Amino acid sequence: MFLGHFSVSRFFVRIRRLTESGQVALSVLAFAVGGGVGGAVIIFRETIALLQEATFGTGRNYYSEPLFVHVDKLLWWQIVAVPTIGGVVVGLLVRYLMPEKRPEGVADVIEAAALEGGKMSGLTGIKAALINALSIGFGASVGREGPAVHFGAALGGWLSGALKLNRSVSRTLLGCGAAAAVAASFNAPIAGALFASEVVIGHYALSAFAPIVISSVTATAISRFYFGDFPAFVIHEHVIQSLWEFPAFIVFGIVAGIVAMGFMKSIMLSSNVAEKLPFPDFLKPAIGGAAIGCLAIWFPQVLGIGYGTTEAAVMVSFSLGLLISICIAKIIATAISIGFGFGGGVFSPALVIGAMLGGAYGTVFTGLFPDLSTGIGAYTILGMGALAAAVLGAPISTALVIFEMTNDYALTMALMITVVVSSMITRQFHGGSFFSWQLERRGLDLHEGLELALLRKLNLLSVLSKRENQVPPEVGLPEIRLMLQKSDFAELFVVDDSGVLFGTIILADMSEFAFDTELDHLITATDVARRHPPVLTIDEDLENALGLMRDSGDDYLPVVENHETMKFLGCVRKGLIMSVYNRALIENRRE
Repeated sequence: MFLGHFSVSRFFVRIRRLTESGQVALSVLAFAVGGGVGGAVIIFRETIALLQEATFGTGRNYYSEPLFVHVDKLLWWQIVAVPTIGGVVVGLLVRYLMPEKRPEGVADVIEAAALEGGKMSGLTGIKAALINALSIGFGASVGREGPAVHFGAALGGWLSGALKLNRSVSRTLLGCGAAAAVAASFNAPIAGALFASEVVIGHYALSAFAPIVISSVTATAISRFYFGDFPAFVIHEHVIQSLWEFPAFIVFGIVAGIVAMGFMKSIMLSSNVAEKLPFPDFLKPAIGGAAIGCLAIWFPQVLGIGYGTTEAAVMVSFSLGLLISICIAKIIATAISIGFGFGGGVFSPALVIGAMLGGAYGTVFTGLFPDLSTGIGAYTILGMGALAAAVLGAPISTALVIFEMTNDYALTMALMITVVVSSMITRQFHGGSFFSWQLERRGLDLHEGLELALLRKLNLLSVLSKRENQVPPEVGLPEIRLMLQKSDFAELFVVDDSGVLFGTIILADMSEFAFDTELDHLITATDVARRHPPVLTIDEDLENALGLMRDSGDDYLPVVENHETMKFLGCVRKGLIMSVYNRALIENRRE
């Protein structure tokens, strides 16, 4: 056993040295990640299908018959019971399996790439994949692509951690995993590579892009071998009828951007409502599941991933009223699913909502200008791309995903226009993508720059000093003078017997008592201390610390447990904060 462990460890060391010394070894690892993720995506998709067979009784025809067609035949109580029971299961698993007590997705991958050096836990990735698969299998209105990206990135991040690779290579392997997941999910190798570079890595440097392409192509080949090589939606090619139709594309891009903002706002509202409910967190998915089930009694199209619903819209199978109704119902169902704690992504729901919106817009436009319209089906495809691009904040890769899903090259110009316009509207008036909002809720705003995100990521424990000078309230002036002379901080912290911070003393606080020895026997620390000094709580980050130092003019600040107890824990120094921050910044920029 010892020899086996020694051999494996030595193997990992050799692989690490080879990887850090050249692109060839990194390409081999990228190929391995692509193969592993391609197989993992197959297992993930089949698991979802088997779960739907077990929960909704779809049988073995789950690929030929859309879920909503089958659900429409079930009794109302069955439709309500399945997502409710699923919510109970998901809530318990999140509580006892997930380290952050919440489902994980693409936002966690972006955070790992930006702030964790590309490292992710493989075990957490498996747990998250299980929770996400159960959420979809029990009918939550979420997508499978985001979970697949998280799973694939976790495999790449785990491998880089096992090999102890440097930050640059680790981020590349993380991107390889994300690209492979998108490519295998959509049968879209180009879009997979660009998605990882655009959303996860954040750049297109050749040193990272080449391995990402290798991983993406490998995963696509494996996916095609198992599922077959055909686009997700088989449609007739659409030909743009006239240049006069382009203003309609622009207007539709604006409409799609507005709806995308409403979609994201609805998720935010649902999350806020769920947080305020007087129930334990593990029960909230069950409450959300019951609400989704009730909605699905009238609109079964809201359940699950929704590709069957999207395909029906592309084939112009819904009336105008039904298109609008499903669009609104899907927004509500997805907001409840994510806001109340189900796992899953937003890409597939965005495709469904966009398809409904595009179909409705196309129906109206075609009715008004039949000679100018490319067709209702064309607007359905444009809606898929416009809404998904705005929600994901990834216009380039989303446009390619839609193109590779439909093989409709003739619509490329119209698709590019609607995607760009909707993305611009969302960025201008909403401020970012759905993933940006998720990160902001955790106190991370990567749009404001890596430096600010690093400050928010580092907590006070990393700079807390416990070697400060404490004095009791009853200590006299002679001792105070002596301790100030010997103090490295030029500041004393007055703490009572129960550990509560009474105040602070600096030389300026002593004013006339500083050199007047006649009052030494009368004046104590209680008399000269600042009673309400600026303080930090232990749960604050370095950004808060530097901000308070700037506002107060103090280079040393006491740290307490909280503002209620005021239990003294130590102090932080501006010099140490800057030193820790600079080290973290150098490590993050070391490429």
